[in-house]
Amino acid sequence: MNNSLDLGLIGNCQIGALIDERGELVWCCVPRFDGDPVFCSLLRDHEDGRGAGYCIVELLDQVDAKQSYLPNTAVLVTRLTDSHGGVVEITDFAPRFHQYGRMYMPVMIVRRIRRLHGSPRICVRTRPVCEFGKSSCTVTHGSHHIRYVAPSWILRLTTDISVTAILQELPFFLETTATLIFGPDETIPDAVGELSHRFLEETLHSWRDWVRDLSIPFEWQDEVIRAAITLKLNTFQDTGAIIAAMTTSIPESAHSGRNWDYRYCWLRDSYFVVNALNRLSTTNTMERYLNYLINVVAGTPAGRLQPVYGIDGRGRLEECEIDSLPGFQGMGPVRIGNQACQQIQHDVYGSAILAVAHVFFDRRMAHRGGLPLFTRLEPLGEMAITVFDSPDSGPWETRNTMRVHTFSSVMCWAACDRLARIALYLGLPDRAAYWRSKADRISEVVHQRAWNDKKQSFVSFFEGESLDASLLLLHDIGFLQADDPRFASTVSAIERELRNGSYIYRYVEPDDFGVPKNAFVVCTFWYIYALAALNRTEEARDLFANLLARRNRHGLLAEHIDPQTGAPWGNFVQTYSMVGLINSAIRLSRRWDTAF
Repeated sequence: MNNSLDLGLIGNCQIGALIDERGELVWCCVPRFDGDPVFCSLLRDHEDGRGAGYCIVELLDQVDAKQSYLPNTAVLVTRLTDSHGGVVEITDFAPRFHQYGRMYMPVMIVRRIRRLHGSPRICVRTRPVCEFGKSSCTVTHGSHHIRYVAPSWILRLTTDISVTAILQELPFFLETTATLIFGPDETIPDAVGELSHRFLEETLHSWRDWVRDLSIPFEWQDEVIRAAITLKLNTFQDTGAIIAAMTTSIPESAHSGRNWDYRYCWLRDSYFVVNALNRLSTTNTMERYLNYLINVVAGTPAGRLQPVYGIDGRGRLEECEIDSLPGFQGMGPVRIGNQACQQIQHDVYGSAILAVAHVFFDRRMAHRGGLPLFTRLEPLGEMAITVFDSPDSGPWETRNTMRVHTFSSVMCWAACDRLARIALYLGLPDRAAYWRSKADRISEVVHQRAWNDKKQSFVSFFEGESLDASLLLLHDIGFLQADDPRFASTVSAIERELRNGSYIYRYVEPDDFGVPKNAFVVCTFWYIYALAALNRTEEARDLFANLLARRNRHGLLAEHIDPQTGAPWGNFVQTYSMVGLINSAIRLSRRWDTAF
């Protein structure tokens, strides 16, 4: 067993799956991202070498394994070699392509197993579980399929391999190509080998078409493309929601108890995601998220937003601990749901309006914003005015401490600032003047109460002394100009207090779980943004090179990094981290017209 985060991600914007370097399917929830993890060995130690909650194509006498994506796709290839020279290639993907005028993206994982050399002998071990690892599935089968029945779902494995060999886990010689198709409890009328080959070709074509439409920087093209595909895989196309990560309960650091369920849609995170995708010209993803957000706002009483919602827009995400899974490397607890849905985080008003502002100003949008949408956004601005100087849990979601956080107040300023700009664009001078006056008032209060003369820096909360990394975004949000000396001095203060080697900590004071041990990846990316704005480009490029070197073999990042070892921690794949990569590359890359 090797519970690490050196994993590849496949998916189709309906489901996602994580696969380790040996080709083991270690995480996959059905029928969608926030569903029951039918494969969950990532959070479960194998008993006697093999437990449950996984699917692996085991090559007997294996001596080597190599794995990579097919270029510009979400199709993962694992090549296994045995001690006799036999070679097997496993191609994993979730079908995603246009068919009959719409995007076809079934709840389906396809595994194509192909003999490349020699006489490889394999054993297919498929042991799905249900109810978050609590129970084994009831198993029934036919001549070419196996049904895994759970209380709330049925997973059908259709295959051209001997059903007996799979059920009894009997080794067999692989002659040519074999196929495993995990999907809904529906009969597949075609030959599974032919069907899987067609699905593979269509999926490859679809992903490569999508990548061709990206607007990417001259430098770090492969890195940005992989990050963009990864962000796309974290979007739930049915509603437009964007999840923070595929997983739950990967700890932020060893034995920290900082184990959270990230399979939901944070409005703050999602704003940063759509902003990055907009820079890459992926307007369809942005439009779908904005539809999701507008529907969430429409169902919000009196303009009061939560920080996080379910991917279906639901507000209740009751958090609980489960004892059926021991956790990543045995480090529990494993949690489902997230208490953050009950928290007060005032920055959400700015996050929502900043995201929706694209609809008014981006002429590529199929449906542009107008007066009706502006009118629906104004209650969010009114809430921002009401709460901007009130205590909240802040961007880091402290559970037992409420303060007037500077970042939250600045995001409330951003809500009013953008409403003023939208009103001016729509030809509403009275409303523009109203929102500008409110933005100016909030700005004045922030400058008075969040600036610390002793530190020569803005601080984390009003009349406070401590710093946090969100202050690095004061220029990015538009609150301070890059040439404002207060911005440069704030960055200098953060360098003194939050920098640890090549990394920036989000904060260094104890919180509900003690002092943070690992670095939150996106904070270092924010520092890179700030350095670029201050024309400290070479420093920024050096830090960026270090972060790129900390990605796993597939170019993916988790939420945290251990500064001493460079090991990844926290939920995976983390959208925040991949956004940071994209934005840093865009800021630091040489321009196309000067690169040759």
